[in-house]
Amino acid sequence: MKILKESRKRVPSDTRALQQAVSEIIDRVCQEGDEALKYYNQKFDQCQREALRIDKEEIKSAYQQLSAQEIEDMKTALSNIRAFAQAQRTTMAELEDFNPMPGIHLGHRILPVQSCCCYVPGGGYPLYSTALMLAAPAKVAGVPRITACSPVVKGSGQIHPKTLVAMNLAGVDEIYAVGGAQAVAAFSYGTQQIAPVDLIVGPGNQYVTEAKRQCYGQVGIDFVAGPSEVLVLADAGANPEVTAADLLAQSEHDPNAKGILITTDEAFGHAVIAAVEKQLETLKTARIARQSWNAFGEVLLADSISEAVDLANTYAPEHLELTIDNPQEVIPLLHNYGSLFIGENTAEVFGDYASGTNHTLPTLRASRYTGGVWVGTFLKTCTHQSMTAEASRGIAPLVARLAEGEGLAGHAKAAKIRERL
Repeated sequence: MKILKESRKRVPSDTRALQQAVSEIIDRVCQEGDEALKYYNQKFDQCQREALRIDKEEIKSAYQQLSAQEIEDMKTALSNIRAFAQAQRTTMAELEDFNPMPGIHLGHRILPVQSCCCYVPGGGYPLYSTALMLAAPAKVAGVPRITACSPVVKGSGQIHPKTLVAMNLAGVDEIYAVGGAQAVAAFSYGTQQIAPVDLIVGPGNQYVTEAKRQCYGQVGIDFVAGPSEVLVLADAGANPEVTAADLLAQSEHDPNAKGILITTDEAFGHAVIAAVEKQLETLKTARIARQSWNAFGEVLLADSISEAVDLANTYAPEHLELTIDNPQEVIPLLHNYGSLFIGENTAEVFGDYASGTNHTLPTLRASRYTGGVWVGTFLKTCTHQSMTAEASRGIAPLVARLAEGEGLAGHAKAAKIRERL
């Protein structure tokens, strides 16, 4: 392997100050409820709302601020996202009357969580696509109470109209104008205006991420996410302009985002580096994208496709693009990625918005142990069993012996007593 462009190494930061700050926010919300939420709304977003829940008139007004084309585009994207979630749901079957032994009847049900919160970031951009990505699979899963929250546009007291419309189209039941760690605390523990939920999903800044980490257990979460990532695995046949565009599409997210190219052709690697620099000259988001690319952009030359695959598996990226000849031969060897984009026609940004797969994906190598948000995120597989009297008497001695082997006399007795029934 040869490094053509080196990335700055991510070093573990001292997170004690962040942890303490988030802990104090959570404690204040638990103690003061809505008053704490109003305080933080004012402090961070200059928002003076008294009623945190968005009402029907605000949603109606949001629709009036969008063009017919903008609404139709959201509907089309939502249709694809929903259709894929529905297809995924069909792969999850309930199990009835499995018999490991005569008279023992086992099975499982697939049940939706009863409530969830879809956290939709605000910040510099209205990330309304995230509202579609989170609420659509929750709706398909059958979650009875779908809530959502997002920070207001600073100084306005209102959630961005595109975000509100996306939430409404996707089927959100309750929408709240609150963001940050305080929102995570509110939906975890509840306040006067916000009833707690069973599951919180969605990305956010470091405060939101840390709050999800600290509240996990009180509430379920999807995963702890970090800055966005894309890894492009390419050979000499790929287009350097296209690859550069894909790397910058991720780089513009955040100064800490990471764009990585692993190629088997040195000339191609240098061509991509040159193309990135050229495109940065005219990119509207170049200020952030250049910071990200300069700090964390990485170009590696692999000695072979085999080595490139090994490197990709080690990086375990959020998004993995394959722009190589015969990608189908490589796919079985890849096992660590959030979502896979096969061939140069398949832009990662298509998955970000409208092709149908979910864009809420694991980062920071979390794809080693989890996939992204999908309809199954909102579902639980819960087992059940029943036995005939004969089966109960038959298995009781086995269970009693196993329990006695662990020194649990009460367990053994609960088994033995059924031998006489």
